[in-house]
Parts: sequence; structure tokens; C-alpha cells
Amino acid sequence: MSQFTEYPKAAEIEASAWINTAKPLSLAQMRGTVVVIHVFQMLCPGCVLHGIPQTQLIRQTFSEKQVKVLGLHSVFEHHSVMNIDALRAFSAEYRITFPIAIDAPSTSGHIPKTMQRYGLQGTPTLILIDKLGRLRLQHYGKIADMQVAKLISELVGEQQDELQLETATTTLDSEKDTQCTDTGCQL
Repeated sequence: MSQFTEYPKAAEIEASAWINTAKPLSLAQMRGTVVVIHVFQMLCPGCVLHGIPQTQLIRQTFSEKQVKVLGLHSVFEHHSVMNIDALRAFSAEYRITFPIAIDAPSTSGHIPKTMQRYGLQGTPTLILIDKLGRLRLQHYGKIADMQVAKLISELVGEQQDELQLETATTTLDSEKDTQCTDTGCQL
């Protein structure tokens, strides 16, 4: 992943409610950190068997100062049984501690609003957002833990790389005013 490529701005989450957090969250307030969003449904076998454990592992592996982990419960089927009380029980049963947004229902159809904004194919979906709020990965289905860790690590390191590049460029520019030889530089 190159930091010099243009990436689209990540769409904001439109939630009808949140659990595992004292107040609603926004992607805008998380700028400066990498954001991982696990889009899931309680009745999705791939979410339960792979996506949720992977997301919990991400939360345990990376510092919360560098990587924010969110769940997005995006219900596009079985609406009547997947309500907030069922999600709270599910979250407790699976020991999910990361904040979970409940995707706002659509007013025109059965696909929730955030799911529509991202054009998601289904669940589980893993979304990675860089420190500048740009969408860097949207992956439907299973993805290997090692691959995800590598991608997140690259995103965590990107801004540092950019700052190092800026510092190197500034240093080169300032050297134009100095007298340099093989033994050193003088002002």
C-alpha cells in the first residue's frame, strides 16, 4: 500500500444506536489513527467463526492509540430477531468489548444505510481506514489473520514514513545553503 496513491474518503457510519461505548463515535473524531471496522450479523456463520475472533485479535494486538476497532452490526435479513437486546446478549456471550454501531435501517428497502454507502456485498466485511480518513481496504469474506496484520501495520507506519520523507526533503533543501565536504558540513 503506497501512501502516494489517491484513495476515497471513508463514508461516515450512520448508526441508530451504539453498544460497548458510553457515547456515539464518529470516524472524523478518530482521524490520526487507523480504523478497523468489522461489519457483521449475529446469525452469519462466517462472522461468528472467523470475523469476530479476528477482530478481537486485532483489538488485543494493536495499541488503541494507533488502531481503533469498531463493529458494525448491519442487518439485511431476519430483522425481527436481531434487535439491540439480542445484540447486547450476543456481545456479552462472545465477550466482545469493542464498540459496535447498529447500522441505521433504510427507509427504502432492506439494506441498512451504512451498508448502502459502502456498497457492501454482505457479511463479514473488513474495512480498513487510514489515519487520514481514507478507505484503504474493503474485503468481503474471510481474509487471513497474517495478511490483515501486515496491512494494518503498513497503515500504522505510513504517516511516520511521510514525516520522515518530509524531514529528509527539508534537510536536503536546507543543505543548499551549507558548505559540505566529505568530512562534514559548515554553515
